[in-house]
Amino acid sequence: MKAVSVVTIKKELQHRSTDELMQLCLRLSKFKKENKELLTYLLFEAHDESGYIETVKAEVDAQFELINTNSYFYIKKSVRKILRNIKKFARYSLKKETEAELLLYFCMQLKDFKPNIRNNVTLVNIYNRQLTLAEKLVSAMHEDLQYDFGLEIEALGYL
Repeated sequence: MKAVSVVTIKKELQHRSTDELMQLCLRLSKFKKENKELLTYLLFEAHDESGYIETVKAEVDAQFELINTNSYFYIKKSVRKILRNIKKFARYSLKKETEAELLLYFCMQLKDFKPNIRNNVTLVNIYNRQLTLAEKLVSAMHEDLQYDFGLEIEALGYL
């Protein structure tokens, strides 16, 4: 079965009743965890972006606590997983400010991580790449936000 375009789906949804739309959303949420997470964000957390950011930061903290520090292989694997989750949560929000704040928080956590990431080239590259991405996001924002985020980026610095 080939999926139809978003435009076609939108046209079809316009002809459905509210009850049918609710049933479709519920059915959609049963198939993938990401669908359920997106619906949770849209229904319960979209109105409070700062609360959402704090929730994600708490989850990132918990994930950093669980990292197996026996070897850099496990650290790299876990750091990539955390970064993948941050990107997913930022994609739910669709706000550049949220994405930049989460990336800067990730960089701060990674910089403070023990054992030091400076001993591993891959982790340093991940850190620098995310800091560069945050700078790129910040450069497209309002001047006041650019200044505030710029101070954070300066404080973090490249490794």
